[in-house]
Amino acid sequence: MTFRRPPDDHLDLHHRAAYANIALWTLQGWVAMFFIAAGYAKLTEPMTNLINLMGWPAVAPENMVRGLGVVEIVLAMGVLSPLISWRVGRPLLLTATVGLIVMEATMMTIHALSQDLGLAAVNAVLLAITVPVLLGRRRA
Repeated sequence: MTFRRPPDDHLDLHHRAAYANIALWTLQGWVAMFFIAAGYAKLTEPMTNLINLMGWPAVAPENMVRGLGVVEIVLAMGVLSPLISWRVGRPLLLTATVGLIVMEATMMTIHALSQDLGLAAVNAVLLAITVPVLLGRRRA
């Protein structure tokens, strides 16, 4: 009995899929860490600190700022939900990434229109990280 090595193209596809999975999990981790931290800050920091850090909470009701913090944490947990179960977690992941993309695009637009280019750029980077997660996990 002789061992036959599979064709190289099969190995290449397998390696590419493994690397893509690692890259997507890395991006998912970054997105989740950012939004858990941002949501936690919105829930726990005094409004004066949030106004000094971001500016926009000065023109928003406190309940809206705190509610946005809850939404950010829930969506971040959705991004990590496949860690528990791929079958249940994948639809949650896809829903969470769509929610985050809508939120990031909205906030990027609001920040750009108010000429807060630093926060607009942060949201542009977040979009650049979240969109590949949606596209990559949609195919899986």
